Amino acid sequence: MKTNRKAPTNIDEYIAGFPPDVQKVLEKIRKIIRKAAPDAEETIKYRIPTFTLKGNLVHFAAFKEHIGFYPTPTGTEEFKNELSLYKGGKGSVRLPLDKPIPFGLISKIVKFRVEENSERGKIKKK
Repeated sequence: MKTNRKAPTNIDEYIAGFPPDVQKVLEKIRKIIRKAAPDAEETIKYRIPTFTLKGNLVHFAAFKEHIGFYPTPTGTEEFKNELSLYKGGKGSVRLPLDKPIPFGLISKIVKFRVEENSERGKIKKK
């Protein structure tokens, strides 16, 4: 699906490598993450968009038929009932592009991860 094989250096470059319909979905996910985690920083890790806040917060990526969302194992475990509709693995979920993307759920998961990372940061300081 990507037209540009060069590794992206930022999230804008990553998103630009996809067709317009997928770009819209990726931009909406990015906007939701920014709103739920306003202090998080954007970066590229593992060649995919990543948000960090006192460590990795969440990652996301586009594929031919789905969006991969990676909120770590604790993020998927906390929301396992809501995520049971989707395929996934430990710390990941596949959101099919031919079905509505659960943007509200993504927001809830990101907020959970923000709280989790913030608590972990407090513990490390002690």
